[in-house]
Amino acid sequence: MKNIICKKVKEMAPSGIRVFFDIVLGMDDVISLGVGEPDFDTPWKVRESAIYSLEQGYTNYTSNKGLYKLRLYVSRHLKNKFGLDYDPDEEILITVGTSEGLDLSFRAILEPQDEVIIPQPSYVSYGPVVDLAGGVPVFVDTEKSRFKLKPSDLDKACTKKTKGLLLNYPSNPTGVSYTRKELKELSRIILKHNLLVISDEIYGELTYDYKHTPLATLGKSMKERVIYLNGFSKAYAMTGWRVAFACGSREIISAMTKIHQYTMLCAPTNSQVAACEALHSCADSVVEMRKEYSRRRDFVVDRLKSMGLDCVKPEGAFYVFPSVKKTGLDAMEFANKLLKKKKVAVVPGTAFGEKYQNNIRISYSYSLDHLKEALDRIESFLKSR
Repeated sequence: MKNIICKKVKEMAPSGIRVFFDIVLGMDDVISLGVGEPDFDTPWKVRESAIYSLEQGYTNYTSNKGLYKLRLYVSRHLKNKFGLDYDPDEEILITVGTSEGLDLSFRAILEPQDEVIIPQPSYVSYGPVVDLAGGVPVFVDTEKSRFKLKPSDLDKACTKKTKGLLLNYPSNPTGVSYTRKELKELSRIILKHNLLVISDEIYGELTYDYKHTPLATLGKSMKERVIYLNGFSKAYAMTGWRVAFACGSREIISAMTKIHQYTMLCAPTNSQVAACEALHSCADSVVEMRKEYSRRRDFVVDRLKSMGLDCVKPEGAFYVFPSVKKTGLDAMEFANKLLKKKKVAVVPGTAFGEKYQNNIRISYSYSLDHLKEALDRIESFLKSR
């Protein structure tokens, strides 16, 4: 048989993160700083609620939109924390992770060849999900502005074909975020060009130096054009549970639900029950994890700078994106030699955009002991060159 696989998928590059870590599999004594997954266990109350839900017989489908109780809890949480009003009946959809929320968003709003602006460096899935939905990803380099999208650069990138902006903050892979003032400046350009905004705020609870501001809080005209994505994976240490939520206008959420009902049908029932418990009783756990990540951030940034590696200090998430340019190696050479000589795994910056050949991504979602040993090995590697 010929042409079994469609051209678009055949030409799509595999994840730059996974390609590199396929090399790591099977190697002994490797310390990984590559995977963006909390090292904390899911809080016990959350796990217990899921176990009890099985004992109670919660083994059936939920509504396509998700458990009403969870949608209600999400609605109340956003109202109490940010003053955001979303109707749990019509404006909230429970998704299988934020990744599904991204996919649904673009498939719901994009016509063929619609353009979506994506600040780079960007998470590995952003370009491909736009492409798979028939859109055209338009990447805007942010290196010169310390990895933040400038209003002037957003303005220049907009064309008659531009449909939307994908904004992720705090960012994976850089950890940078936006203050309320910075978001207001961006909002002027968003309104000027009548853009829809897919706002991926999965790391919002992990903001360290100032209060996180959801883009949708910047007035009615902004809220009606924002698809707000968030979930439980990062802040609640629930990556494997695969449960998140999308909030937006009734029109958009209805369209996303149509696609969701034909593809996923609903998020896992027990995960939805567990998410209810997370919102109900785990605020203190989130605070404690955030404090620990902040402590790790300071430790990692200080160590990297003492080694002579330049980096922008992260304002959230649990990643740092240092430059290795001073070593004379590009990112892939640096990562491969570090892995071979010192058995430390980091992600080459090219996984997040071809331009970033001088950067590596380091995740500090690991214990301080783990980080100390890894950074000692990196320092030894730098001194041995």
